[in-house]
Amino acid sequence: MSELWHYLAQPFFEYSFMLRALAGSFALAAAAGPLGVFLVLRRMSLMGDAMAHAILPGVAVGFLTAGLSLGAMALGGVITGIVVALLAGLVARITPLREDASFAAFYLVSLGLGVLLVSIRGSNMDLLHVLFGTVLGLDDDSLLLVTGASTLSLLVLAVIYRPLVMECLDPIFLRTQRGGGSLAHMGFLLLLVITLVAGFQVLGTLMVVGIMMLPAASARFWVHSVASQMSVSGALGMLSAYVGLLLSYHYDLPASPAIILAAGLFYFLSLGFGPHGGLYRTILAMKSRRRRLTSILEQD
Repeated sequence: MSELWHYLAQPFFEYSFMLRALAGSFALAAAAGPLGVFLVLRRMSLMGDAMAHAILPGVAVGFLTAGLSLGAMALGGVITGIVVALLAGLVARITPLREDASFAAFYLVSLGLGVLLVSIRGSNMDLLHVLFGTVLGLDDDSLLLVTGASTLSLLVLAVIYRPLVMECLDPIFLRTQRGGGSLAHMGFLLLLVITLVAGFQVLGTLMVVGIMMLPAASARFWVHSVASQMSVSGALGMLSAYVGLLLSYHYDLPASPAIILAAGLFYFLSLGFGPHGGLYRTILAMKSRRRRLTSILEQD
């Protein structure tokens, strides 16, 4: 029992930096998972990745002007994220280019510009800090930013929950209701930007989207309803953070990739054994249908 306690819990009670990393990761997963569910439902899964890279130039400008100032980098990330979201949406509406292609174009430009700006002043370590986060180095200000942004995202998401679900089911109808669809869409993109900006300090701009999309994709194999998928997604994200931090501590692995790989492991387990569309259940159902068909043919 003592060995089990040492492996599963002692790191978080013995070291304050591990406890802060766990709290920050939990707060991020609680908001990122439900947002990821709506990205999956709206078939906008790659938009999360595009938006995560779109905030990089603003983060870089904040870094160039104020150094490793959390407030400056967060403000810059929010501004550039909103600007990219508005410009990509505008291009998609006034040109034949689809929204996903528009976001991809802006994301690639933003990624290149952001890396260039960080490299102008910073060292390789500064660039790694921005791209991959410092989950094991969270201070009180970073933890407050992540928890505050996640709380705000969940509260606003609760307010616009019904319009978002309706937009997934019947977007044309919602757009006819006094612009309700556009307001819900822009509100959702704003929440996405806020959560990604808060999360870059934890997992970095390259990794933060993983804690948003992998648990959301996994939840689809376990439950059907949107509300249940949001809950399961958040829980899987938290479990991934816990497992990833343990692996990082015990086996001296980078924390951010370990968390994302833990989320990937849960995704593959869900893909294989999930009760709703998992490969194992699907194969069993196919074999059962084949046996019934064979039985019917033999009787005839």
